[in-house]
Amino acid sequence: MTHLPPPAEELRLIDAELWRLDARRAQLLARRAWLVAALRPAAPTAPAPQPRSEAGAPRVQNVLLLLGGVLLVIAATAFTLVSWGHLGIAGRAAVLGAVTLAALAAPAPLLKRGLRSTAESVAGLALALTVLDSYALHEAALTGTDATGYAAAASAVLAVLWAAYGLLPGTSGLRLPAPAALVAAQATPVLWAIAAAAGPYGVTAALLVTAGFDTVPALRATGRAVRLTAVCGAYGVGGCGVAGALWLSWSAAGPGAATRAAALLLLAAAIALVSSWRPVKPLLATGNALVGGVLLVAALGGTLRVTLPADWTVPAHLVCGVALLAAVRAPLPEPVRRGLTGASAGVQGLALLWALPVVAVTLLGPVSWAGRVWSGAPSDARAAVTADLPWPSHAVAVPVVLAVVAAVSVSVSAVCDAARRPRALAAALTLVWATALVLPAVLQVPYAAGLLLQGLVAAGVLAAAALTSARHTATVLALVTSAGLAFLSLAARTPTLTVLSLLAALFAAAACLSRLAPVAAPAALAYAAALSCATGAAAGWQPQHTALLVLAVPAAAALFAAGLGSSWATVPIEAAGAAAGLLAIGLAAYDAPMLALVLALLGVITAGTALRPGRRNAGYAAAVLFVLAGWVRLAAWDVTAPEAYTLPVTVPALVVGVLRRRRDPEASSWTAYGPGLAVTLLPSLAAAWADPHVIRPLLLGTGALVVTLAGARHRLRAPLLLGGSVLVLDALHELAPYVVQVTDALPRWVPPALAGLLLLALGATYESRLRDVRRVREVLGRMN
Repeated sequence: MTHLPPPAEELRLIDAELWRLDARRAQLLARRAWLVAALRPAAPTAPAPQPRSEAGAPRVQNVLLLLGGVLLVIAATAFTLVSWGHLGIAGRAAVLGAVTLAALAAPAPLLKRGLRSTAESVAGLALALTVLDSYALHEAALTGTDATGYAAAASAVLAVLWAAYGLLPGTSGLRLPAPAALVAAQATPVLWAIAAAAGPYGVTAALLVTAGFDTVPALRATGRAVRLTAVCGAYGVGGCGVAGALWLSWSAAGPGAATRAAALLLLAAAIALVSSWRPVKPLLATGNALVGGVLLVAALGGTLRVTLPADWTVPAHLVCGVALLAAVRAPLPEPVRRGLTGASAGVQGLALLWALPVVAVTLLGPVSWAGRVWSGAPSDARAAVTADLPWPSHAVAVPVVLAVVAAVSVSVSAVCDAARRPRALAAALTLVWATALVLPAVLQVPYAAGLLLQGLVAAGVLAAAALTSARHTATVLALVTSAGLAFLSLAARTPTLTVLSLLAALFAAAACLSRLAPVAAPAALAYAAALSCATGAAAGWQPQHTALLVLAVPAAAALFAAGLGSSWATVPIEAAGAAAGLLAIGLAAYDAPMLALVLALLGVITAGTALRPGRRNAGYAAAVLFVLAGWVRLAAWDVTAPEAYTLPVTVPALVVGVLRRRRDPEASSWTAYGPGLAVTLLPSLAAAWADPHVIRPLLLGTGALVVTLAGARHRLRAPLLLGGSVLVLDALHELAPYVVQVTDALPRWVPPALAGLLLLALGATYESRLRDVRRVREVLGRMN
């Protein structure tokens, strides 16, 4: 058998061996670090940063050439305009001609040498010199001609010459002459129209014709520079022409002027539509088609505007805009179809914006009757909604506009796919509702008939909420309509009672449907509460008496919610009942006895709600209501003793605390008993310090002593600390000088002294018991 050393010796040997291993490990790690440092190559030195060039060589070259060309053009212009008088006619012509010919001839050899940028710069200089040559020719030999006509002819000639110059064999590689020729051609038609005194119609036509010619190279040119120049010219010049045509159409005073302006707008629309038909980018094609559609509407609507009354201008344009929807079924390219559809939608949207003020007045105007309740029924429906708001002009056509757009929305909802059909149906329903809403005010029907029609609208949209997929939209419209109807009915007593009764019944009937109950039931309760207030006011009751009638609403809400169980409508109904209860409290706030009764009845209703599963927390609200009812009743009886207010709260609170501690022994005594004890002890302590008599301090001290003993007995911090603190403060109050004595025979210090001795005795008993427990624990420990 192997001999083993004693445990102590073996432990010493193991520790020594571990120490030697640690020392050897440290030596090896140090050697490894040195070898790694020796084998690691030296880090390469970073090269010094070189200055970064901020412009490439081609860019520098182009900038220099551009600046050189600009300076030469400036010099030539200065020579032509400033130094003109220093030379004779022959000398001036020879100088300009020689310089121009040299500049025109220079790009060809430059292109052969591969200096394209330099050739482009020199070509630009040559083209600018030809402009100066044309000016010099007019000033030298053609001073008697019309300047505008000469400028038109010169621009046309320059455009032809520049285009031909760009096609010559030696200069065909230049990119500048063709776009420059196109730019020069832009001014020719407009200048000819001005020279011919064609008037605004002729100038506008010249602009549009120029834009039409620009669309050809914009769509067919292969060179990027030419195409970009043509696009800019088409949109720039065409935009000016369209603006002029629209202004002429709007300011046309007769059919002839309107027809000429419409012809111009039709020309612009044709250009836009033709450009959208060509195979260009889809987004650009759609935009061109949209502009073309809008211009078609403006052209047709402008001719109708001068023949129709002013009220029907917008409907005329709207009809033309709706006619564009025929493009949906026409064999057109998809971008064109989308553009025309967008143009129609845009026209309809603008028409709706025009009709919006009338709808807003119809909706917001009835609110003003809340400040003049039962002041007298107005003469008609328009007077009812314009008590404080002005009636918009040209409102007679608003129902037609709304009805036309509503019909379009209905037709769209019938043909669109399932994903977009609900939105289209909601839009159609909203427009139909708006049409029916504004119709009584527009037609100035009698006040009673207006109320009836608006009530039918409310019932109709509520039925739509029950029968169609646009439930949310229809429900909101029903609530808005009913609210406006309720405000309108405030003008007179009988309409108020009638309308509120019908609205409460209508929404109560709708609440029978589960899909409408979460909204319809609270609305019915709200109108029932309003009806209760109106009934009390009509009967001449005081507000506090009306509050008792309003209490029927929260009672009905509690019963209705109890029958629904876990329905989605339960919480909204309970919220509506709570709001009605608050209304009742507000009505009875200035009569203490009636307020106490209202609070007590609400406490009964809330306590009944607390009996339902899932509504146990309502018991706290019921307790609060009962306590408030008791406090108000005591205040009405002129009771000033704080204990009368606090003890009814303390006793239930302590009972609840006891029950909670039984269910949850880990619950803190501050949570279970602290609130209940503090409610009575603290107000009573404050009253005792201000009370000159002896009964309250004595009773308070006795109660605090009992609470302290109970806390000590059950080892609860809250009763022990609260009772002890109140007891000490009450004792200090009794020991203060010139305070009423407890009895004539008993000195003032005796009650506090007795209480102190009692507490000392209890403390000593606790200490003795704790000492015995420690001794037993020590004996058991030694035995183990």
